[in-house]
Amino acid sequence: MDREINNKALLTDLYELTMATCYYKYQMFAPATFSLFIREYPPHRGYFVSAGLEDVLCFLESFHFNQKDLDYLDNLGIFPKDFLHYLSTLRFTGDVFAIPEGRIFFKDEPILEITAPIIEAQLVEPFVINVINFQTTIATKASRCVYAARGRKLVDFSLRRTQGVDAGLKVARASYIVGFGGTSNVLAGKLYNIPVFGTMAHSFITSFKKEIDAFRAFSKIFPQNTVLLIDTYDTIIGAHKAAIIGKELLYQGKKLKGVRLDSGDMAPLSKEVRQVFKEAGLNNVMIFASGGFDEYKIAKVLEQGAEIDAFGVGTKMGVSADAPYTDIAYKLVEYDGRPVLKLSMGKKTLVGQKQVFRLKEKNNLQKDIIALRTEKLDGEPLLTPVMKEGKRLFHSEPLTKIRDRFQTEFAALDESYKRLENPAIYLVELGPALQKLQKQVVFKVREKELGES
Repeated sequence: MDREINNKALLTDLYELTMATCYYKYQMFAPATFSLFIREYPPHRGYFVSAGLEDVLCFLESFHFNQKDLDYLDNLGIFPKDFLHYLSTLRFTGDVFAIPEGRIFFKDEPILEITAPIIEAQLVEPFVINVINFQTTIATKASRCVYAARGRKLVDFSLRRTQGVDAGLKVARASYIVGFGGTSNVLAGKLYNIPVFGTMAHSFITSFKKEIDAFRAFSKIFPQNTVLLIDTYDTIIGAHKAAIIGKELLYQGKKLKGVRLDSGDMAPLSKEVRQVFKEAGLNNVMIFASGGFDEYKIAKVLEQGAEIDAFGVGTKMGVSADAPYTDIAYKLVEYDGRPVLKLSMGKKTLVGQKQVFRLKEKNNLQKDIIALRTEKLDGEPLLTPVMKEGKRLFHSEPLTKIRDRFQTEFAALDESYKRLENPAIYLVELGPALQKLQKQVVFKVREKELGES
């Protein structure tokens, strides 16, 4: 593994630096506002969950180019010396408005807006997009798993198949925000104070001469946390052996905590396993299932009457297999006090610094209005000032607080928007002042750039 990258200023695209060079040479240092938003819903999505803001704020607050960064850029032979000298003292000095982590938002709504001298705001684009895109994608996917599980515990099992070590950590964090009970990822547990779970793999079972010997060995060392993997050879026979261990633990004044199923037809198998424990008088043994689960498989096995108390959710959640990315964009909407936009087919942008107002009816989400930040409308403003002149306005939030925020928000979202397939489209409107300014700017751009009158 490559050594850890502590300074991430170079985690940008080359064209950001070439544009920045031009801005510098032409003395373009005026404030610019960039807006981050998602253009369309991925398949079968009706909402998004805000996640990743914490990493963005940490990055912006510590943004700088160190000498090794500058030496590397110098060796590329394409940047003027005076520009590199300028970069040596560059820090992020801008303001950030953002939707707090854990909140629900919808397409076209600004997730965050950055206002800073244009070079600063431009250079941070790739990092901001990368972080918010990934963590929002995973938080949204994981929330659908929680919804499908209908109150059953979920544990993140994705580490070994996420696309990168950092991704494994962020998946654990994002899934915990939306209601997962914990993670198998021990480092994530340490970093984010997330509960960690796990017992054994099939290799543990096969390393012993007999399956029941492996069960006994484990229960002897971990009598308070004995969860036995019972499908290495035959799930039902394994369940009978686990029942023997359960009775032995009862005789010692302890109890078998649970068993794990990792293969096979989960619904009928779980029913048979439950019956084995009932007949053995072990009525409180938890049945934990893993193996290819996501929201669709969880919903399917529960519809079939599966006797499953908790799920380990891994690969398909950790990479958001059915929708691994969003159509996210970070676009200039104002420069030096002048509202600007893009008119490209299918990629038009909304001008100006904005706010999103949320209207509720009987505590249920009714509709959102994207407005100019100066507009005064009914409803709760979602975008909150989180950074001023390059300094954070609040300390890192405990994940439990973000988690509570999500649960409150999600409970207020109608079931029709949560459907796993073909969800309803939530109503998002434009505020009157934004509509007016948008039309004015479009007219001016068409007149000036396209020769229309």
